[in-house]
Amino acid sequence: METLELVEPKTTADFLPLNGTDYIELYVGNARQSAHYFQTAFGFQPVAHAGLATGIRDRESYVVQQGKIRLVLTSPLYGESEIGHHIDRHGDGVRVVALWVDNATHAFDETVRRGARVYMEPTRCQDSHGYVIRSGIHAYGDTLHVFVERNNYDGVFLPGYEPWTPAYQPSDAGLNYVDHMVGNVGWHEMNHWMDFYHDVMGFQQLVSFDDKDISTEYTALMSKVMSNGNGRVKFPINEPAEGKKKSQIEEYLDFYGGPGIQHIAVATDNIVETVLTLRDRGVEFLTVPDAYYDDLADRIGQIDEEIATLRPLGILADRDEEGYLLQIFTKPICPRPTLFFEIIQRKGAKSFGKGNFKALFEAIEREQELRGTL
Repeated sequence: METLELVEPKTTADFLPLNGTDYIELYVGNARQSAHYFQTAFGFQPVAHAGLATGIRDRESYVVQQGKIRLVLTSPLYGESEIGHHIDRHGDGVRVVALWVDNATHAFDETVRRGARVYMEPTRCQDSHGYVIRSGIHAYGDTLHVFVERNNYDGVFLPGYEPWTPAYQPSDAGLNYVDHMVGNVGWHEMNHWMDFYHDVMGFQQLVSFDDKDISTEYTALMSKVMSNGNGRVKFPINEPAEGKKKSQIEEYLDFYGGPGIQHIAVATDNIVETVLTLRDRGVEFLTVPDAYYDDLADRIGQIDEEIATLRPLGILADRDEEGYLLQIFTKPICPRPTLFFEIIQRKGAKSFGKGNFKALFEAIEREQELRGTL
């Protein structure tokens, strides 16, 4: 793993302190069915609902949560809407990555002063439970970052939402928090967006991977990982690289209609139990050749888990100087081959599984070949 240290101005102040990911909002064709899917397949718990019954006239949203991971599934109630146009262009996908801050006005002022394009000026919403202040800026493609200040609010989610307590509440799957979110951008755009996160949001570059690190016989890509000051928010950014055939990034850009969130990595304390649970509930994972495990012990050294346990589940392992990690990737969860999830367990490792890149991308290529898009 290659770690790059950036030379920064002599200041230690983090001008955009982030407490973590507040929520991820997906625009979807049918919010109710999507909420049911995330409950049933991934074990998310019902939290809140907004729509006609709560005084919202243009959309319906369901909020589900597991650990600190909060998803908002939103659908339009009318045709020719901004939400509907997003779905027409992208299919189901991530619209908002909301970041929890202590001061949404300060976050807005600082990022806009540094060149961010305005999405939402600081806006205060309130109900009987207090008030929330939100502001927002544009990121790559149609992706938004919304800053959420909720220090003075004790409601179920946001004003305009009411508790959602259906009888159907399946058990969780052991997912704890968002580890990182990966964005795909177009040709030669990665450095532009790396500069955006560095200059506008104060992130630092952790890792850089080029087409020599992330390539197979047929395809390649490049990636840089950006992290905020306290390390609670990490955004790897991918762009295509030249190869013999169409890369997964090119396929994503074609089907998504431009840049966007490619996958959401969620952490667990027991990946074996989590994967067994998810698999039993119908979640489909990418598979790697059985030969991947033949020399795994030699490549990564001693780990707590038995290779014989990881092998039938298709769980990958990698090590860095801090420890090791275990990871696995779902197949796309939407009709278009775009958004998917990563399940990750860190045993000290701070890296992103560089040793698994070749096996992972060959697995993706096999899926591309089946789709006829390689």
